[in-house]
Parts: sequence; structure tokens; C-alpha cells
Amino acid sequence: MKISLLIPTYWGRERKVGYKEGDDVYDHPTPLDEERTLKRAIESTNILKQKDFQLVILGVSTSQEIEDKVEERIKSIIKECKKNLKVKFFSYSHLETLCGFLKSKGKDSSEGFIEFVDLLKLRGYSNVRNMCLVVSHLLESDIAILVDDDEIFEDPFFIEKATEFVGKEFEGKKIYGVAGYYINPDGDYLIKKESFPWMTFWNKTRWMNQAFKEFIGCEPRLKPAPFVFGGNMVVHKELFTKVPFDPNVSRGEDIDYLLNAKMFGYDFYLDRKLWIKHDPPPKTHPKWRQLREDIYRFIFTRSKIKSQTPNPNTKIVKTKELDPYPGRFLKDDLGELIFKSNTMLATDYLAQSDLEGYRECMRNIYLAEYDAPPKFDPFLSFLNLQKKWGELMEYLGRSEVSSYIVERLSL
Repeated sequence: MKISLLIPTYWGRERKVGYKEGDDVYDHPTPLDEERTLKRAIESTNILKQKDFQLVILGVSTSQEIEDKVEERIKSIIKECKKNLKVKFFSYSHLETLCGFLKSKGKDSSEGFIEFVDLLKLRGYSNVRNMCLVVSHLLESDIAILVDDDEIFEDPFFIEKATEFVGKEFEGKKIYGVAGYYINPDGDYLIKKESFPWMTFWNKTRWMNQAFKEFIGCEPRLKPAPFVFGGNMVVHKELFTKVPFDPNVSRGEDIDYLLNAKMFGYDFYLDRKLWIKHDPPPKTHPKWRQLREDIYRFIFTRSKIKSQTPNPNTKIVKTKELDPYPGRFLKDDLGELIFKSNTMLATDYLAQSDLEGYRECMRNIYLAEYDAPPKFDPFLSFLNLQKKWGELMEYLGRSEVSSYIVERLSL
């Protein structure tokens, strides 16, 4: 059984430059002139008792302008950590080589290799997660373990727990997806955030904690779950070669993946013993922007659920299967929650004489009505994506192809 442990890492411009219009937006990309979390994450793998896995770092940049610098920066960090660890690296130069190989195959072939290239990107959370799955498949892994660079391994038996059930039968059903969870720096799994009046109708923390109490805080150890953390999820090749992350999702790609898996008959099982410490830098985005991100993700997910139609290869997933979280934000009153919450937050901004914040809250209400709802059928779109994904993974899974590509990529 071959295991890949994959850690995507996100990098931005130097601190003094910061964000530029057009840059990709991630929660907390590391400035090029800082170090932050990657080295800490890599070195924390030394605690793991099980050493028989392939550690892969995927380098992601917020801008095409700094891709080369980002690659070199990450390489230098990996080199520092390589004394005691075998670390593989995948970034833009490797992606270019991979896409070039597929394009060359398309010159005298009608197998759709050019189409495959469209599935391979290091831009946006969903595409990056998909590249984690592609690299894992190229390395002929049976299991892909996805974590993030703002996490720290403190459980020596993490790998053993992550692989204990995946690919095996449990209560008469094979398990192909396992969801772990986060432990905060204070040692608790519950989210601790101050509650404000504007959150009366949008208290996401309350519903997340309710879900955590039900599934993390209660026996049995293993149970089908309505949520999964993208930074602590275990995916068997039976699942990741058939179901991709949806690039149409800009945020919440982890829970959307759980929904996609469910539609194709795969449940994720929450393992109460599979934890990892999560210690990210603080988010700097204003509250109105965080609300906007949630608006887009929940409206899209609700649209995908509503657009499901009977299909011989899928099953209809109902909103109640995702209760209490994210289900609470996928119901028919979502528009009402958005309107009330943004109106209350806008009032707060006005009281602070923050006209920009006020205007952006009003814009959230407008966007929720006229821009966030997808202009296409998200279910049908995903079915088409899933078909292409299966063809891509089948091709990359051929031993003569994967070995040739891995050699060229020096993985």
C-alpha cells in the first residue's frame, strides 16, 4: 500500500508590495520575504512513527509574475529540511512539463489529451487540491492524505490512524474517504470566536461547533459525516480517480468534495482519533469580504443540490444529509439570512463611519441576487467534469505513462 502525504503551500509578493489587483486570493499566503509555516509543517513530520510515505510539497503563487521566485523560495526551504526527510516538490515548471507532454500526445491523437490540460492548474483551491490527487496518482499511490502548511503533526501515530480504515470494509460498506479534524493551539476542537449582534442570522461558528460536538465529541469513533476539513482528509484511489474537486467552487472546496463524493455513492467517515494541530496566521480580510466568500460558496452548493436530476451513475443527495453544518446555510431561507446579516453588518459599519464597509455589505446583497447564482447547471457541469476526470486518471494510471512522466518531472 503506497501512501502520499501532500502539502500545498501558498505564497504571495514581498510584504512591502502586498496584494496587487488581479492576484489570486488565498486565506494567508506567505510573503516571499518571510518564512512562516511551511518549514514548521515539514519538520513536524519527523515525529511520525510510520515513515513509509511520500511527502510532496505543491508550490502555489498568487501571481504569474512571481511563479519563478516562489519555486526557488520553496526549494530553498525544502533543501533546509532535507537532511532527515525525503521531500518531493511539484510546482509550475513541473506542471508545464506535464501539460507539454499531454499536448504533444494530442498532435496525432483523437483521445482528447488537449482537453486534459484544462483540468491541470495550480490556481484556486479546487484546482490545487486536484493537482494533489494527480500527483498522488502519478506516484502510484493507493492513498492520498491531504494536509495544509499551517498545520503541525503532534500525534506520532497520525499515518497509522489515517490509513487504518480507508480502503477497508466497515459495517458492510467499503470506506474510501476519511475525515480527520483540527485541534486548535489551545488543545480544543471547538471554534472560539466572539459573537456580535450582526451575526444573529449568520452565526456560522455556532452551527460548526454544533456539528463538531455531534460528530467529533460523541461516540462511535467512526461515522458518516456532513463535513470534512481540506487540511485533514484521506482519499483512496478508488475515490480520487473517479471524483475530482469542482473548480467552479472558489471556497469551501472540501465540503463541496464531500457532496460530490456522496453523489457518486461515496461517504466520508469522521474519525474521532484522527487529529492534527491547526495554527494559521490570522486572517486579514474584512468581515464583509468573509461574508461575500460564504455567500458565493453556499449559493453555489445549494444550486448544485437543487439541480440534481436522476442519473444512473449518481444518487440524489438531500440537504438534510449535510445537517447541521453546512446544511443550515443551504436551506430555502438562505436569501433571507444574507439580507438580514448584511443589513445588520452595514449598520455597524455606518456607526463606525466606515462608508466602504457599508457599501460593500449592500453590494453583498446585490451580488447574492444577481451574480452568485451560477449561470449554468452546476450538476450537469460536474457530471461532464467527472467524466473527463475519469478519462484523465485512467490515462495517467497506465504504468508506462506514469513512470515516464515521473521520470521527466524528477519526482
